[in-house]
Amino acid sequence: MQYPLPIAKLINSFSKLPGIGAKTAARLTFYILEMNENDVTEFAQSLINIKRDLTYCNICGNITDIDPCSICQDETRDRSVVLVVEDSQDVMAMERMHEYDGVYHVLHGVLSPMEGTGPDDINISQLIKRLQEEEIEEVIVATNATAEGEATSMYLSRLIKPAGIKVTRLAHGLAVGSDIEYADEMTLYRAIEGRREL
Repeated sequence: MQYPLPIAKLINSFSKLPGIGAKTAARLTFYILEMNENDVTEFAQSLINIKRDLTYCNICGNITDIDPCSICQDETRDRSVVLVVEDSQDVMAMERMHEYDGVYHVLHGVLSPMEGTGPDDINISQLIKRLQEEEIEEVIVATNATAEGEATSMYLSRLIKPAGIKVTRLAHGLAVGSDIEYADEMTLYRAIEGRREL
């Protein structure tokens, strides 16, 4: 049996989300069909707002609803230390720890020759600009413990070290192949405390 077109379209939309297969997409669609109209409208408006009201911080590249972001505006942060992460979810994971008081730089990806992602495809040029314009003493590379994350950290190390800036890498309190956003606070704390120079 074919679904009516509005149901089929919503199932198709849900199927585009990561980790959502056809059965889960259908289950979510029929759940929404049973919701009251106000809740559905609020849900739809939230989806619109997330695309319309969010932007990237012009300093660090983090996702934000104000520019610069609240972290870059915070005068109490240690601006001599920059923690470089793959994406905004990693910033949020580090902030949950409440132990790191430096600033961030979001790459929006990692180097991946297999996928055709080179240095110009991620937010490296803005990092180099920051290093030239700001008084930064240490760059902590906090890319994920994957082959691409390691390649990116080594690339950044070779790029930054000649400027006389200390480059460290998060300690491997994080499991190899895991993502920072899913790590618990204690693991992140140990990883940042045990960082090492590259």
